[in-house]
Amino acid sequence: MRIVVLKSLRVLEVYCGGEPVARMHAALGRDAFGPKTREGDQRTPEGVYAVCVKNAGSKYHLSLGLNYPNAADAARGLAEGIIDQAQYDAIVNKVSQRLRPPWDTPMGGEIMIHGGGARRDWTAGCIALDDASMDYLWGIVEIGMEVEILP
Repeated sequence: MRIVVLKSLRVLEVYCGGEPVARMHAALGRDAFGPKTREGDQRTPEGVYAVCVKNAGSKYHLSLGLNYPNAADAARGLAEGIIDQAQYDAIVNKVSQRLRPPWDTPMGGEIMIHGGGARRDWTAGCIALDDASMDYLWGIVEIGMEVEILP
């Protein structure tokens, strides 16, 4: 199973064996155009991530944490001078171990798929669903599941 988010359509799709099995409306960061590059830019990342945290105590119903920044994000951040070598190394180390990367770098972090509503783009960079859709997703998602976020 895997998840694909189509930012331009504000849609989250669930695939099983290459076939779509669910499609739901999604809200994004307040500045949804373009990939996330730094903390506070209000953008939803673009790339291939994995679920690294399941939080049943989220203030937005339920949440699934993504491993943003990943190694590709970290390489870009290092090349652009957004993060330093130590931050790059820490991110790559955690991602290579399939663990949650540091969420406190200048690139930002703590990107989630969570409940709370999908009527408009309102998050700080997360992907928001209505609570019923989040209940469904919560029931099928496992740590390590791939999440591809496309423009």
